Amino acid sequence: MAGRQDMVIWMRPEQAAVGRPAERSRAEITAAAVALADREGLAAVSMRRVAAELGTGAASLYRYVATRDDLLDLMTDSTAAGYDLPEPTGDWLADLVGVGRQARRIMRRHPWLPALVTTRPVLGPNGVDVLEHVLGVLAPQPAGAAAKLEAFALMNAFTAVFVQHELGGGEPAARHHAAYLRQVAAAGGHPRLAAALTEAAAPAGGPAGHHEADRYEAALARVLAGLLTPPR
Repeated sequence: MAGRQDMVIWMRPEQAAVGRPAERSRAEITAAAVALADREGLAAVSMRRVAAELGTGAASLYRYVATRDDLLDLMTDSTAAGYDLPEPTGDWLADLVGVGRQARRIMRRHPWLPALVTTRPVLGPNGVDVLEHVLGVLAPQPAGAAAKLEAFALMNAFTAVFVQHELGGGEPAARHHAAYLRQVAAAGGHPRLAAALTEAAAPAGGPAGHHEADRYEAALARVLAGLLTPPR
């Protein structure tokens, strides 16, 4: 088993070939970890806590999951099962924004997920299915394979950062920093910052007053179009 620790968890057997019959499954352990993270945050997820959720001892979990990092990878990939992957419509940009829309919803449903997407990006079986779908959407697009893979990675990272900003906007640290920026802008020494903050705070219906979902989709479309559309 020691020689297999360098393999990603999906390349290892579900359980050792010898020993007692399986009592749990990776899917069951992963579901318990996700439920715990949804309730209490990622910091609460440990082998001991997950084992307690399942009514067993931590030692028994190591028969299925070697490390906490393995468990985090399983959790990340499990959320990718929540995507709906319809047939491409032929409008690659609209289809990609549709994937991003689902990514934003999934990350908002699991507030711990954006941090893992940005710091520990992995692709397990479910994530590979999403990537395959994205590559299918982009099949008619003339950009090279490297650019298409970059677009997938960038879409995930952009969505994670956007959701982190959304979910963190009400936290004291974020509010204090926003107040500081307003104070700096009001002092008069940074007119461009003052103008940008004024425009960003425009009422709904103004150029910067769109609903957060609309703002996200418009920004993502600009990013993807800029990456994948060849310059004139």
